[in-house]
Amino acid sequence: MSIHPSLRSAGQDSKQRSVLKRTERLKLMLSKNQWKEGDRVCGLPKIKTVKIRIKKEKTAKAAEGTAAAAAPAAGKTAEKK
Repeated sequence: MSIHPSLRSAGQDSKQRSVLKRTERLKLMLSKNQWKEGDRVCGLPKIKTVKIRIKKEKTAKAAEGTAAAAAPAAGKTAEKK
């Protein structure tokens, strides 16, 4: 028996969330000592997620690679003359 297409999307939710879930908030608040065991779990403050951006190092490496490749080539042409 096959799975209905509307039920498949549950695992494919790759959208960036703006606020943490309650369990995630509790773990973060416990680590910062802002919440203690026995405190209420309802009415917790909302905590925004930290968005991690990876800098593009490929362009810097590519520029270094082309400069390094050009320097020996220039040296070889100077030696031939």
